Amino acid sequence: MIDTAIIGAGPYGLSVAAHFRSRGIPFRIFGRPMDSWLKHMPKGMQLKSDGFASNICDADGALTLKRFCADRGITYSDTAMPVALDTFTSYGLAFRDRFVSDLEEKMVVSIERAADGFRLRLDDGEEFDARRVVLAVGITHFACLPDDLAKLPPQFVSHSSDQHELEPFRGKKVAVIGGGSSALDWAGLLADNGTEVMLVARQTALKFHGKPVVGQVRSTWDRIRRPQSGLGPGLRSRFYATSPLTFHHLPQKLRLDVVRTHLGPSGGWFIKDKVVGRVPCFLGNSIERTEVQGNRVRLYLQGVDGSHRQLDVDHILAGTGYKVNLNRLTFLSDDIRTKVKTVENTPILSTSFESSVPGLHFVGVSAANSFGPVMRFAYGAGFTARHLSKCMASTLSKSRASVQVPGAVTISR
Repeated sequence: MIDTAIIGAGPYGLSVAAHFRSRGIPFRIFGRPMDSWLKHMPKGMQLKSDGFASNICDADGALTLKRFCADRGITYSDTAMPVALDTFTSYGLAFRDRFVSDLEEKMVVSIERAADGFRLRLDDGEEFDARRVVLAVGITHFACLPDDLAKLPPQFVSHSSDQHELEPFRGKKVAVIGGGSSALDWAGLLADNGTEVMLVARQTALKFHGKPVVGQVRSTWDRIRRPQSGLGPGLRSRFYATSPLTFHHLPQKLRLDVVRTHLGPSGGWFIKDKVVGRVPCFLGNSIERTEVQGNRVRLYLQGVDGSHRQLDVDHILAGTGYKVNLNRLTFLSDDIRTKVKTVENTPILSTSFESSVPGLHFVGVSAANSFGPVMRFAYGAGFTARHLSKCMASTLSKSRASVQVPGAVTISR
């Protein structure tokens, strides 16, 4: 029996593990470090989040992204320049080496209820019990592929999270579906890499973040009206970034609406010039149906104006985002999944990130409907690690203080 098992080794899992260690909370952590970033995002990508908002968090703030870049001689800015994917993944691995060197690069294949907690089984056959489980599984479990595309043979369609390399698409004709960050990044990077790419999106207009103005002095009123935050400028973003516990106490319907609508599909300012004017964009179009035509696939599109058109391509790349659904976590036993109370297939969590199954905690994107849109970004890992480790340490302290002596009453020490 161990105290806590942490599942996942991205920014949230690593941050939680580092804080647990600083508080003396026993744990084991499993997963491939920074896997979503290393293998499921396009090579050459840049992060949409600002540099100061892309930290993985240790308890003392000893290894920020800024410090890592300074130590390695990598050009860095809090806000004026984007963070390269390669820089961020190297930073994550360095954080692992320094604070979570005992990470076990094994996959948890099943979690079941046990008498005093949970029974876990690893992909190497090992089984053990844990009193608590923290699920920091990230986004890749929740890739959303529309039904009309999912029916196609895999050689003709893939979700953006299934790809990392650009080279296999060189010289081919590719339709990228979507108008959010994933789709825009892929479209721009593929165009740079010799792919004949086109973008199809239901949105009638593409949105991009505003380019930061270097050296601009903002007025006092502008700083009050549009304060900076880990989610970008604005009063609402500032509240969502800094007050997840307050957000937790908002009415459920309001929380769901905010998570669904705040910071909707948009691209980073740095990708705009790679897409606009360079990539043919079929905006305001949805896919009616698809059809394999020899070694190509044909898309039948319908515009919001009632128009129809066809596109013949070698491959469809779906940058159609992610949607949390507890049923996608198939390593959780049916018994656990049916006992977790949910709203819109996402777990309902207490203020300590605990689900209705005692000892089972969810962090990261799975916690967004409880703690707000900040949980969709690396910036939320700091609050999560600090708050969860504090709650866990308090629980552990109470359990250690009470000892059940056989044939006697509970005593405290």
